[in-house]
Amino acid sequence: MPLLPVQLTQRLRRLHAGLAPFVLLPLLLTVTTGMGYRLLRDWGGLDRDRAHLLMVLHEGEWLTSWFGPNGETVYVLLNGLGLLWMLISGGAMALQRLTRGRG
Repeated sequence: MPLLPVQLTQRLRRLHAGLAPFVLLPLLLTVTTGMGYRLLRDWGGLDRDRAHLLMVLHEGEWLTSWFGPNGETVYVLLNGLGLLWMLISGGAMALQRLTRGRG
């Protein structure tokens, strides 16, 4: 017996696929700049000032010129919610596929 009804599973897949293009670039930017910052600071010998540009990109600070003082906060919020949605919906689809394979 499936965990979720077929209609709900299909809708979940459509919503997951529909949101994926919008969260892809912000998540890639966040991951690459966060890793780059840490690795360049620890292994590359860069000081905080020389690596600061990566943190500006990582935290969405660059959006304050377009969206005002709340731009950074909105970026972090939407980025986090997008990641949570992709993890939860992707995990539900994977779990559905795993349980379907057992039957």
